[in-house]
Amino acid sequence: MIKEKIDQAIEILNEKEIDLWLIFVRESHSLPDPSLELILGSHCTWQSALFIPAKGETTAIVGNLDAEAIKDTPYQNVIAYTASIRKPLLETMEKINPSKIAINFSLNDYMSDGLTHGMYMLLQDYFKDTPYIDRFVSSESIISAVRGRKSNTEIGRMKEAIDVTLNIFDKVTGHAKPGMSEKDVADFIRGEVEKHKISVSWDPSTCPSVFTGPDTAGAHYGPTGRLIKPGHIMNIDFGVKVKEYCSDLQRTWYFLKQGETDAPPEVHKAFNTVRDAIQLAADFLKPGVKGWEVDDVARKYIVSQGYEEYPHALGHQIGRAAHDGAGILCPIWERYGDLPYLKVEEGQVYTIEPRVTCEGYGVATIEEEVVVTKNGCEFISNPQKELFLIG
Repeated sequence: MIKEKIDQAIEILNEKEIDLWLIFVRESHSLPDPSLELILGSHCTWQSALFIPAKGETTAIVGNLDAEAIKDTPYQNVIAYTASIRKPLLETMEKINPSKIAINFSLNDYMSDGLTHGMYMLLQDYFKDTPYIDRFVSSESIISAVRGRKSNTEIGRMKEAIDVTLNIFDKVTGHAKPGMSEKDVADFIRGEVEKHKISVSWDPSTCPSVFTGPDTAGAHYGPTGRLIKPGHIMNIDFGVKVKEYCSDLQRTWYFLKQGETDAPPEVHKAFNTVRDAIQLAADFLKPGVKGWEVDDVARKYIVSQGYEEYPHALGHQIGRAAHDGAGILCPIWERYGDLPYLKVEEGQVYTIEPRVTCEGYGVATIEEEVVVTKNGCEFISNPQKELFLIG
């Protein structure tokens, strides 16, 4: 997988007309650069430089104690140093002589912002008497493409994670009942995860998130002792990591009151509005459209049905992390910087996750995953088309 992503990065460097991608790190086990998991799969202790050029051989300059481990990676040249990285760093740069050098800083994408300020100052010091100090550019476009354009191998792993998640959701339908707390449901899910001997996709304190009834704490909050009651909507935000790749899905249930054989019309309307907004966004999603345009399709539809607009982005990329890659399906809000204007690319995998509040019952939300194809997109999660009912 590392070799596959390095080869992909070289193709992208040529596409973007950038001569070199330079990753500069130290003590990466404690403070990892997010790109390392893609193009190294290991950690470095001392100051270390990874050179991925558009032309020529890849090179890793690392401390002598790290060198043997790095030789097991796909880097063609591994240079070990003892006292200082300065000399091999400058010599390697002079050999490549790049006009544009992408380094890992970004104003918009945290996944592309792995170069610490201290390490940037060190680069400035090492290259202060060279022409290369004026050739640094952001690697955001490189990292966004490398993370975003999923290979068939990556998508296969993500589908495995999705299958496990959906299987656990099915078990929740048979297990959950009125009188249980949100924590009870979350503990059941965690038990199922342990049976599979895998991990969850994000912080276990909020994965899974379980919300029931009209007074929930909202997204990004952990399960509470709040009890499920008949007449409650319950939604769960949950994902697992399989072979280093994540899922991130949400499903919605309704608990029938005594004498009810179906959910009330207003609950069905809320659920159906979310479901249909997802389908409209998926129908619009294709390479070349901008993230804000996709979000706008779902947002306008939800408002047209009489609901307030959801207070977040419509969807995000997913892969090795639950929130993965620069591109995002989001509105033009200051908090998102330039991200709304990034164009969708083939091979990216996005979640689509609008929500609406159903007054008196709770929040209806669904989260699906789609992969962008040449002419549109395809669901890689089996979409929830009907509200789950629990008697």
